[in-house]
Amino acid sequence: MRILITGGAGFLGSHLSKRLLHEGHEVICMDNFFTGRKRNILPLLENPAFELMRHDVIDPFKIECDQIYNLACPASPVHYQYNAIKTIKTSVMGAINCLGLAKRVGARVFQASTSEVYGDPSVHPQPEAYWGNVNPIGIRSCYDEGKRCAETLFMDYHRQNGVDVRIVRIFNTYGPNMCPDDGRVVSNFIVQALQGRDITVYGEGQQTRSFCYCDDLIEGFVRLMDQSETVGPMNIGNPGEFTILELAEKVIQMTGSSSKIIHEALPADDPKQRQPDITQAREVLGWEPQYSLDEGLQPTIAYFDQLLSEGS
Repeated sequence: MRILITGGAGFLGSHLSKRLLHEGHEVICMDNFFTGRKRNILPLLENPAFELMRHDVIDPFKIECDQIYNLACPASPVHYQYNAIKTIKTSVMGAINCLGLAKRVGARVFQASTSEVYGDPSVHPQPEAYWGNVNPIGIRSCYDEGKRCAETLFMDYHRQNGVDVRIVRIFNTYGPNMCPDDGRVVSNFIVQALQGRDITVYGEGQQTRSFCYCDDLIEGFVRLMDQSETVGPMNIGNPGEFTILELAEKVIQMTGSSSKIIHEALPADDPKQRQPDITQAREVLGWEPQYSLDEGLQPTIAYFDQLLSEGS
């Protein structure tokens, strides 16, 4: 197939590009390089089935393709709060442009949504039927509400225009090709530990997250896209739950770092707990994560170690 990936040079987009090329598809990688990086896709540029297109998903585009994966949007607070208006425009206008294209060419279209649609959840773990607890005017809402609106658009195009959609809700994911400065907890802790700096934990560090290795997540993407039983939304994430303090201690131990843990004030609207209910993914896709946190952290630490030694 000919497959368009918006945000294809980003953390997840680059892994998805590699996976789809390996399966024999043609991949068109669209990216404006706000958070995507050329180095993520350098190994793919020599593949004749890979095409790179520098373009912003906010602006209209016309492409002939069989499938669309809409991954374009900054996904870490540092990046999505940098230009909040641009972030919500990326989610909303990006969804409209991808759906319009899918409608025109008859393509199946995939929306990368997020566990942030659940906000600071009052239900634990979070099933897809939970509507969430989101502050619509908070500093994170440009991302949370942008993704919620994108889900609305996808379902309305599906119901009204018969567009063949798939929606996934991504929980915390980590792995090689993450930006070292994206402010996400795994990359933050690893970079701080490798540089021997203090590791910053917000609050007491008792808030929990569930960490999914990127290869597991991409497997979930492809399985959801290749089945016809459900359009979603579907949770894809690792239900193993860890406190932020536990993660910090694990990173220090695995890097052999002399870093000390320091505590700072908790940011506004920071969720206290986050854990996916993956019953639907297990039943419909036969999917569950294969990588433990230790198994995923090893290649991630090795990636950042090399990145820092290169000075990039």
